Amino acid sequence: MMSNELPIAYLARHGETAWSLTGQHTGLTDLPLTEHGEQNARALRERLVGLNFAKVFTSPLQRAARTCELAGFGAIAEVDRDLVEWNYGQYEGRRTAEIYAERPDWQLFRDGCPGGESPDQVGARADCVLSRVRAFQGNVLVFSSGHFLRVLAARWLGLKPAAGRHFLLSTASLSALGYEHNLCQRVIRQWNDTRHVGA
Repeated sequence: MMSNELPIAYLARHGETAWSLTGQHTGLTDLPLTEHGEQNARALRERLVGLNFAKVFTSPLQRAARTCELAGFGAIAEVDRDLVEWNYGQYEGRRTAEIYAERPDWQLFRDGCPGGESPDQVGARADCVLSRVRAFQGNVLVFSSGHFLRVLAARWLGLKPAAGRHFLLSTASLSALGYEHNLCQRVIRQWNDTRHVGA
């Protein structure tokens, strides 16, 4: 059956890791999920029951790929290297409070990271992902990391990458980007849904 409904891009942030618990910046460090993170990824599977997807994409980093697998999409997901988290360079593994001690006015979404990526570089990757997502007429599901997905949402709305600072995301959350009326009017349909996640 054909549907006249406009497509939706669902965004799933990976489950909890040891560093997401401690607040350490986790860019390209390939950490596994915690046991609790695996439980929440399984809960995400229940949340997605009944939804159909024309395509599923995942970051190659194991925290996203494992979340994708536990959510029931590992066998059909395509790995997309553009979905990796922000490269934090010299700030990898560091907490924001530690960085503020050296640079009190630092803002990730404005300044980027020394030895890592700038907001514009992350935004360019997000634009590449969005061009692939929009190529499908049906719903698409994307598994990635928090800061990257925040930039992705900003770019979906036509905003600068720095606007990602306004879109807070929890681990194992589900968000949805879509349209109002037609494909020229992009909106956020749902953001940071964690109803399925246990305490």
